[in-house]
Amino acid sequence: MAAGASEREGLGQHFGRRLVILLGMLVLAWGVGFFIFVAELDRRPPADMPVADGIVALTGGEGRLNEAMKLLEDGKGARLLITGVHPEVKRAAVKAAVGGSGAKFDCCVDIGRQAENTIGNASETAKWVGAHKYRSIILVTSTYHMPRATLELRRAMPGVSITPFPVVQGTLHLDGWWDFPGTTKLLASEYSKYLLTLAHARALIRPETY
Repeated sequence: MAAGASEREGLGQHFGRRLVILLGMLVLAWGVGFFIFVAELDRRPPADMPVADGIVALTGGEGRLNEAMKLLEDGKGARLLITGVHPEVKRAAVKAAVGGSGAKFDCCVDIGRQAENTIGNASETAKWVGAHKYRSIILVTSTYHMPRATLELRRAMPGVSITPFPVVQGTLHLDGWWDFPGTTKLLASEYSKYLLTLAHARALIRPETY
């Protein structure tokens, strides 16, 4: 009996040590990946953009709508979809928020009100792209959000070319982020969401198509 109890205790300690090691490796892998994720985020707006069929702006971050409207006025796309607008926000309020030419907004801006998150943005965008038979878009969202948004949109419309236009927010401290708790929390949260999206995307792909 004593020998059996001692053996079970030894096995428990062995598995406990292995669990601690495994958790440590996972934390280390997350940390290394996080540093790489942040390092690869764009620190400045793109110098130039190729022309696409359409432009899509995701609401929720500083400067996204204004930059998307500039791209539309520069002829980088035929139409602009603003996805994720709250159902109670009037079109006139969106028009006032984006700035730019009123005439261009009236003729060539579509507002999507169904999306409540990034997955919803992707679904709403796919319907809009399909309705217009577009084969290429420029995607406008915050630089920290771009990796996850691109994954979701590519999964929703795999045959469409997506050119990222990451918007760098003035309040986001990408350089020296560790000194800014708000930025650190935002980036860590976004990186964790990105990993979940990446895992989900891989789970939906057949092994022979990797």
